[in-house]
Amino acid sequence: MDYKPRILEPLLRQAAGEFPVVTITGPRQSGKTTLCRALFPSLPYVNLEPLDQREYARNDPRGFLAEYPDGAVIDEIQHAPDLSSYLQVAVDEDPRPGRFIVSGSQHFGLSQTVNQSLAGRTAIMRLLPLSFDELRSFEAETNDLWQVVLQGGYPAIHSRKLNAARWLDNYLLTYIERDVRQLSQIGDLEAFGNFLALAAGRSASEINLSAIGGDAGVTHNTVRAWLSVLEASFVIFRLPAWHGNLRKQLTKAPKLHFLDSGLACRLLGIGSREELRRHPLRGPIFESWVAGEIFKNRAHRGETGGMFHFRTARGPEIDLVIRSGGSLIGCEVKSSATMHGDFLRPLQRFEELLGNSAEIGGLAKRLVFGGDQEQKRTAAKCIPWRELHHSAWL
Repeated sequence: MDYKPRILEPLLRQAAGEFPVVTITGPRQSGKTTLCRALFPSLPYVNLEPLDQREYARNDPRGFLAEYPDGAVIDEIQHAPDLSSYLQVAVDEDPRPGRFIVSGSQHFGLSQTVNQSLAGRTAIMRLLPLSFDELRSFEAETNDLWQVVLQGGYPAIHSRKLNAARWLDNYLLTYIERDVRQLSQIGDLEAFGNFLALAAGRSASEINLSAIGGDAGVTHNTVRAWLSVLEASFVIFRLPAWHGNLRKQLTKAPKLHFLDSGLACRLLGIGSREELRRHPLRGPIFESWVAGEIFKNRAHRGETGGMFHFRTARGPEIDLVIRSGGSLIGCEVKSSATMHGDFLRPLQRFEELLGNSAEIGGLAKRLVFGGDQEQKRTAAKCIPWRELHHSAWL
């Protein structure tokens, strides 16, 4: 097995040394199986995707676990939700650390059963698609920004040198036909597929349920439910609005971001790097790529939450506001390869709005742009896209 190290690896090893069960969740095809089997080769591996294994774990959970007295890697555990209750009994009787490593692709179902049955007995972590710094170890093409954004970060595309468009088409078909049915009682899969494409066109935008519902031909309650499905299956993530204690009229709507830029591009019908470079949504797609890269790097280091956006009714809009200890990081994102002084003005105005707020220990101002050369500006740290991961975002 050709294993490439993942950023999550040290955190996963640490958790396995402290908890009897470690739970890994994340989207399908993000590399969970490869990671678990590489890090825990001495544990037997069992996958609950095949019907016979699934039925065995569902119908005779005691007998199933009895076959693994010293533990196992149990993949796709969401197919046997009651198994967690029996795992609780097993690890209470024998609480050796790292005994069971369980993984699953559906966040809602997996999290609910784990939280109810294994609270205090398991560490929960997320493995997401490859971040840019992980991508480099796959010998992928990482010199061209728009090729990187177009292909996205699913490991199979890069490890097996697959055609990204064809692989992503099949992924979307499997996702809609299989995972969506399991996550929610959605009757009209064609309408959901159209909604998914509409959502891609709104990546890096504030969520307006009524507007999306009007375009999709469904109610705003349906949009709310379908967005939850996308979030549960790690297709999107939402950035809440940051408020602080500012006495300003602030937006409260969260921003929608696609977690994988390749998936967003495929849904928008973008077929080449040149088409992406000229596309009218190039800026929002790049903003979502940057937000997703920071989100993945934080998640793979065990950091959840702490990412926001900011906008006043008549003042500055900040693409990313990140809580870092007692301080804030304000980050603007521009797809242009050339820096302009105007890019930094929102950050300066944001700093002025914050003033000497007692709740904030300081503000680090950053701008990520689509160029290759580092720019030295006194007003903010200007970061070329390929240097994104050389900055601390925790």
